[in-house]
Amino acid sequence: MRSPIKHVLVIGAGGHAKVVLSALMEAKADVAGIYDDDPFKLGTEVLGVPVLGAIGELRSVKGVVGVIGVGDNATRRRIAAQLPGTEWLTVVHPMAFVDESASLGLGTVVFAGAVIQPGARIGRHCIINTGATVDHDCVIGDFCHIAPGCNLGGAVTLAEGVFMGIGSVAIQNVSVGAWSTVGAGAAVVTYLPDRVVAVGVPARVRRMLEI
Repeated sequence: MRSPIKHVLVIGAGGHAKVVLSALMEAKADVAGIYDDDPFKLGTEVLGVPVLGAIGELRSVKGVVGVIGVGDNATRRRIAAQLPGTEWLTVVHPMAFVDESASLGLGTVVFAGAVIQPGARIGRHCIINTGATVDHDCVIGDFCHIAPGCNLGGAVTLAEGVFMGIGSVAIQNVSVGAWSTVGAGAAVVTYLPDRVVAVGVPARVRRMLEI
């Protein structure tokens, strides 16, 4: 976001939405409201922003400008498919660094203290969370979440839907398959296949995922 955007809607009213709202506010966006499917949140506020209704209500609203404030990768994919007419914003916290040669997909959010280095390509609806680093020439697929304090070396490839846990790392040139989860503090030093959970130092596959 290089100039203030008016009447932004945040989809989701949980803890992750607070961080999205904070980034939007620091970027001087005019946040009009929040939509969430939890009926008990209707009429409440998150950081002073009201929860206005259920997500499905937005299907019939034209001209929606929004950001998905949900940390779970599969849920973000489902919401994006549910609202195909939405203009998704790419949001960068003013205290993050994104090199001008890097690219960010629509709906991606980059939080405070994050660093994205030259040549990195980030897909749609990704989360580059607080203090995470993505080094040169990394390729990050759609709907990935790089958690706080995660560090990716140069030319790392994450396929669609990868979750890199808090404090995890990946050495240069390594790849992680689609919809895999790397546990907190794990170190990826060799290729990981699709739909696995890998933990430890070095990261080893512990189980398969059904996604």
